[in-house]
Amino acid sequence: MVSALRVQNSFPYGRQPELAAIRSLLDTAETGFGSALVFAGAPGEGRTTLLHAAARLAVGRPAVDRPHADRATGEAVGRLQAHRVTGEAVGRHFADAVVDEAARRSAAAPGWTVLETAGHADETELRLAGLQRLIEPLTPYAADLPAHQREPLTMVVAGAEPGCGPLTLGVAVLALLRSAARRGPVLGLIDDADRLDPASWQQIKLVAHRLAGLPVVLLVTARRAVPDLPSRLLAPLDDSAGHELLADRAPGLAAEVAATLVDLAEGHPGALTDLAAALTPEQRRGFAPPPAALPPSSALRLHARALLEEFPEPTRQLLLLAAAEPSVTPAELLAATSCGPLRTLADLEPAERAGIVEVSGTGVRFTPAVLRSVIYGEAPIGHRHAAHRALAATLTRRLPALLHRAARESGPDDELAHELLEAATCAPAAEAYVARRRAAELSSDPSGEAAALLEAARSALAAGRPRDATPLLRRAGGATGNAVVRSRARALIAGLHARGAPAESRDTLLDVAGALMTSDPAGALDALVVAGEACGRTGNAGRFPALARQAAARSRDDSPADAMAKHQVLGLADLMTGADESGFGHLREVLRLAGRTSEAQPLIRAANAAILLGDDHRAARLATRAVTSARESGNAPLVPEALEVAAYAELAAGRHDAALENALDGVAVARSAGRPDLADAHEALLGLLAAFRGDAPTSRSLTASRGDVGTGRSLAAFRDDAGTGLQGDAGSSRSLASFWGDAGSSRSLASYWGGAGTSCSLGALRGDAGSGWKSSPAGELGEWSEALLDLVAGEPAKAADRLIRIARTGSMTLRVAITPHLVEATGAGGDVFDRWAARTAQPGWLALRSRCRALTTPEGADDYFREALAWHDRDAQNDFARAHTELLYGRHLRRRRRPAEARDHLRRAVETFHRFDAAPWADQAARELRAAGERIVPSGRASSTAPLTAPLTAQQERIAGLVAEGATNREVARQLHLSPRTIDHHLRNVFARLGVRSRTELARLLAAG
Repeated sequence: MVSALRVQNSFPYGRQPELAAIRSLLDTAETGFGSALVFAGAPGEGRTTLLHAAARLAVGRPAVDRPHADRATGEAVGRLQAHRVTGEAVGRHFADAVVDEAARRSAAAPGWTVLETAGHADETELRLAGLQRLIEPLTPYAADLPAHQREPLTMVVAGAEPGCGPLTLGVAVLALLRSAARRGPVLGLIDDADRLDPASWQQIKLVAHRLAGLPVVLLVTARRAVPDLPSRLLAPLDDSAGHELLADRAPGLAAEVAATLVDLAEGHPGALTDLAAALTPEQRRGFAPPPAALPPSSALRLHARALLEEFPEPTRQLLLLAAAEPSVTPAELLAATSCGPLRTLADLEPAERAGIVEVSGTGVRFTPAVLRSVIYGEAPIGHRHAAHRALAATLTRRLPALLHRAARESGPDDELAHELLEAATCAPAAEAYVARRRAAELSSDPSGEAAALLEAARSALAAGRPRDATPLLRRAGGATGNAVVRSRARALIAGLHARGAPAESRDTLLDVAGALMTSDPAGALDALVVAGEACGRTGNAGRFPALARQAAARSRDDSPADAMAKHQVLGLADLMTGADESGFGHLREVLRLAGRTSEAQPLIRAANAAILLGDDHRAARLATRAVTSARESGNAPLVPEALEVAAYAELAAGRHDAALENALDGVAVARSAGRPDLADAHEALLGLLAAFRGDAPTSRSLTASRGDVGTGRSLAAFRDDAGTGLQGDAGSSRSLASFWGDAGSSRSLASYWGGAGTSCSLGALRGDAGSGWKSSPAGELGEWSEALLDLVAGEPAKAADRLIRIARTGSMTLRVAITPHLVEATGAGGDVFDRWAARTAQPGWLALRSRCRALTTPEGADDYFREALAWHDRDAQNDFARAHTELLYGRHLRRRRRPAEARDHLRRAVETFHRFDAAPWADQAARELRAAGERIVPSGRASSTAPLTAPLTAQQERIAGLVAEGATNREVARQLHLSPRTIDHHLRNVFARLGVRSRTELARLLAAG
């Protein structure tokens, strides 16, 4: 039997909360208050790795200033040499070796002293063996102790009986730790404590309960939480941490292979390490199928096999049944064994004692979860079939029972396939995917098989498993006998690749729409909705307008969702061909119809239409409804899509905190939903938000981490003062179609908003990473973000250079988005934006229109600035946009030698920028204010010019809360997708606003409420 498993990764990926807890304990111990903490988890879950990380953290800390510590250590060694034990239990040479080794270790370990011991199955009968290893390095400090304490400790170190009771020995150990702690804090690491000999474990617990006044930390690992000691249960790694671990253990692993391994390991670090180590070169690159189970040499698998060999037959039978059906209840488990010998839940007790299952009233949970597949895979095929037969006869839930019937079938069974498809219609997406995929395998008719494959792929996509959907779609797309299914499969594949290959996806989708026009008008309409997004990315409408009008004329479905799709494509077609009024009318009809549906996808379309129409508040409400609907329906990929639209709508409406919340949620949800492309899109939005605030380190770090991720977002992202707009070159067509490219082309604004709410919401606004435009490593978005940072730094010429490059070669969406910034940097342009903003009739957009007019019309600038502020007054929630207008107006007034008027506007700008934590913008406004004759405190003194009693922003509240929990600046930065330098800046402002001077004071203040 394998006695212990070790995870060999050098860093505890995904264990940031545990590392923060360790740092907090070390910090507290250095002030003289010790404590203990137990990390509970199964073998292979990274417990030992955490202890190694704790040792590195302790050794890497600055030495604690304790005068005369080295001299005291030398004196202690000398006294111990004078008191060597010469009795029968301890020989002179052993004592010499102990003294010499202890002296060497003490001299080599300034600052923290790190002690280690571990439990071993073959030492459980050796009394005090674990304690002996733990305290042996402290032998020199025993010389300071009185004889009645020194002698028992010396005997234990020598491997002899201490000759005293447990309490006396425990007090002696405490005295030894106290003596060692005079030199510096002590960290004790006890691994696999539940495998220690009972006497050692008793002593360690006794000491752990008495550390309050000692600078000593004990970190313990065990399979389960320890009563009366603080314990933390190690959770499975999330997908992000799993990918980081794989990147460390198997660099260069193909993305699809990594995703498969992360799924297979179910968050278990040891399983991931074993899987990575067993990959062949072909599997690493994706040229060979990835493993479907842990390798035979896996430590976890060997551990499970050894346990199974020790368990009695009734235990093995119940474990196999539980592994074959994850949702089985205890009652169903026992009922499945009714045809054989009587079984009871007591038969699972050996597995419970071994710590591999937890039995409750709702079911049997394997710990770790990956053991379920291991237990199932270790059973002979005959036993597995018997388990499926018993479960099929026992379960009353239709779909699970059918799946167990299907698990025993090796050939076609059309009747069973039909039953599976019927049961899948009302099942959750993940279960429906399994059922439909199995139904396809059981179908004898190629046409029926293709249809089942298509439905299975759709279910996989809805469950957040695009990598499982892709091979199914390829099979369906190559099937014979069903042209409609082939075309729809091709459309879904094209939709999956619409971000990375928009031109190819557009062509495929338009081909599909043409092919389905007669046989499946609804399918043609679906393809066109996605094609509109791809057209927006490429800037080429192609056949879209003609096909859209043809599909809309053939559509006979009057359901709200299909009617919304029809008006969506008609609106795009009209805008592409210059029929602006008609196009806006169709998009407004999309909004009207949105009140008649609760489906997430149509609601996302409507939210995008609302953003295009400038109705940001309505867009935010629709997107929030879409988020709720997607979550309630279990459609995982639509949640981050809806969150993205919600984030842009909130940003457009001036609610930056809400936009930030949605984007942060979107990053996490997208990765868990199997959509790294959407996670990148949300990170891009976080970078854009950082650029709005002038936070260059965060913006650049996010851009660099994404590499060549696509650019651009929705007009919402560019409203307010990152400003948004639509602009054409001087002399361009006055219709919105002029944004589609060269003069005279017939294209439209709608493409900037893409096939909103289809496979990729706001997709057309993200630019095209595959378009060939790469002015910088980060692509268009990086260039545009740098332009924003140039503006905040007061370098409009640099900003203009970047923005002009984007205007000439970037996606049309980005050309629209940069208009207010280009106008600010150059003082020219903005005519088409002017026309679009007028059509929206929304105060916020009209304010930006007036601001652009003020910047391009010097003789009427005063009137236009006042007009802009009047529109801002009617858009009360977007204070950030107003602050930027106040800044520009104040600068205009100062330059025209009207300083008194300028100061009023500039003061308000400074105050508002501070409230939004946009220090660089506040500094720029403050410089203008000083130039206008105001005497103010520089932002570098007293932390800011904002009042110290100002409330924290939402971002500052998040940072303060995490820091109070013990997280370092780097850990906070990682969690919030900011740079450590930005966290440091925010934290200084938090300290100033709350009147605290340290992290400890901050934690106490927040704890006191």
